[in-house]
Amino acid sequence: MSETTVSKEAFLRNIASMKWREFPGHFRGALSKELVSRALVGTRRIDFRISHYQPMAHVEEHVHAVQEQVYFVLEGEGLLTLDGVESLLRTHDYVWIPPGIRHSFTACGLVPLVFFVLTSPAEDAEVPV
Repeated sequence: MSETTVSKEAFLRNIASMKWREFPGHFRGALSKELVSRALVGTRRIDFRISHYQPMAHVEEHVHAVQEQVYFVLEGEGLLTLDGVESLLRTHDYVWIPPGIRHSFTACGLVPLVFFVLTSPAEDAEVPV
């Protein structure tokens, strides 16, 4: 799909058909699958992923200029750091992270950390719609 084309059709897939990737800034087995993204359907408003982090896997501390994010934990435990304050997230915990908050997330349990990530807008360089 072209960078400027937004799909006018619904997008239906099974999660198993999407490929795992280790995105920049993610380390030690911090994998994600893009489920809805600009690259897949042309959306500029949302990016929706499932992430699977092996114990000790992490995303480095970073900050978004305009993006908001929601993390929703499906399985496992993760240490979330928001502006230097650490919190333990477990199954069914979720967090909303507004723009401008420095954050990182590290799998710290005995089993992999599995969580959804919803980001809006889809790219940080864009002005929110």
